[in-house]
Amino acid sequence: MQPHRKHTMHDRTHAIHNHAIHNHAPHKHVTGEQAFESLRKTFDSGRTKSMNWRRSQLNALRTMLANNKQALCEAVHADLGKPAAETLLMEINLVLEEARFVQRRMARWSARHPKPMHWLLQPAFGWTISEPKGVVLVISPWNYPLLLSLEPMVDAIAAGNAVCLKPSELSPATSHLLAELIEQYMDNDAIAVVEGGPKETGELLGFKFNHIFYTGGGRVGRIVMQAAASNLTPVTLELGGKSPCFVDGTMNLDTTARRIAWGKFTNAGQTCVAPDYVLATPDIAEALAKRIAVAIDEFYGDDPKTSPDYGRIINDHHVERLCGLLPVGTVPPEQPSSPLIKAASAFGAAVDMVGRRFATAQNSQTTSAASVSDDTSQPGSHALGEYGAFDSAGRLMCGGTVDRAARYIAPTVLLGTQPDAPVMSEEIFGPILPIVVVQDVDEAIALINARPRPLAAYVFSNSREARRRFERDTSSGALGFGLPLGHLISSRLPFGGVGESGMGSYHGKAGFNTFSHTKTVVSKPLFPDSLRFVYPPFDGITGRLVNIIGRLS
Repeated sequence: MQPHRKHTMHDRTHAIHNHAIHNHAPHKHVTGEQAFESLRKTFDSGRTKSMNWRRSQLNALRTMLANNKQALCEAVHADLGKPAAETLLMEINLVLEEARFVQRRMARWSARHPKPMHWLLQPAFGWTISEPKGVVLVISPWNYPLLLSLEPMVDAIAAGNAVCLKPSELSPATSHLLAELIEQYMDNDAIAVVEGGPKETGELLGFKFNHIFYTGGGRVGRIVMQAAASNLTPVTLELGGKSPCFVDGTMNLDTTARRIAWGKFTNAGQTCVAPDYVLATPDIAEALAKRIAVAIDEFYGDDPKTSPDYGRIINDHHVERLCGLLPVGTVPPEQPSSPLIKAASAFGAAVDMVGRRFATAQNSQTTSAASVSDDTSQPGSHALGEYGAFDSAGRLMCGGTVDRAARYIAPTVLLGTQPDAPVMSEEIFGPILPIVVVQDVDEAIALINARPRPLAAYVFSNSREARRRFERDTSSGALGFGLPLGHLISSRLPFGGVGESGMGSYHGKAGFNTFSHTKTVVSKPLFPDSLRFVYPPFDGITGRLVNIIGRLS
């Protein structure tokens, strides 16, 4: 793969659009107000409630994806450098599967479901029915710009809603192509795409949608929730967090390493449920780090930068953010522009590293002495230098290479990371995998529970007790034993967070329910009028009947 450079973006995006829709009329840019008013009018007409309409739109979406796979893959590659095979496997195919899954079941999910009535009300009948919430807003992120735009939209259509999609401005090629294709293939009065940045998103949040579905970071998630609260609009927030991965010595390390490497470095680590950090027991920590490095080599070759199967970081800001999480001296703070500056930068980094090593050697001696009498240190902490690490981020086991111009960061593994290191203070969302050494399951669980609840947690252990402990004693959006990302790719499993990692869920029936209101319906014939026995005044027979009811309850 050629390095993805910013100056080629315009030309590539233009070529993608011409390839996909060369016979299509120019795309009409829709404002938030225009979209909302049109969608509200269409929903109020009742058009979207029809099962025929729902089927026709899901069929249209499936046709849209089938007819434009190449153009969509090229657009995602232009934005993220993501290989086409990965886009097909982890985005387009998953949307197609979700559409097929809900299309076969949505009539049954929408039908009446009888419910038993209280004996006091007999004869009487009760049932529930699912009705669409109305006009819904889907705000999608840049990291999986097809999957996380279209999968919630599929669930919303299956439930009978009108949908406004606001794709991310950080993936412009994909967002613009989606807007054009949806306009070409789908009902424009009931499904609209509003392009733009924060200004347009803020405008949309001012309208009284019936549900808002947001995928992204916690900071914007709070803004979305505050805006929704002013209209009492229900929200689904799919956020993120630091998803831990525990590994002990009971597992086959080769298979474990390959699965962790796949889960972490797919999409260059820019996956909300990727293993964010590893908690490894001391007996296997270094061996695991080395085997993950081997797995990276198997997947992407000696130089992942030249691999057609390895992606790129979304933009310069995130490249710099990730560079700041690496051990000091790994990457120069800026690209040197002359041999003199290069030499000065290298000398400065070397002096800084020597100084840090001298300071941490002194600190480790102090820490070691203190640990004799103090065993209250935080979980996962150990003396610097114990695993050859002289920076709190840990020792660089592989990777660490950065090409800012190409927005490339190599798959990177760190060993001996301290829990208070900068790389452990935020969701990494990139190809950096720190390994924190913990003594046992107890220490791992204590470290996890000391942090906000993650979107996912993974456990690689053959110990039944360890698995039971993680299932019972930790809280996360999902829990995977021996498998990362598994719940992301199944329409039968609800996907969602807990606490700061999100609220609400979707996929399959869970997604249908998210975009539906379950309405309770009761019916009782006027004859015989059995309710006359509980009408006031409560004396005589009625009073005695009330007493009997009280004793039976």
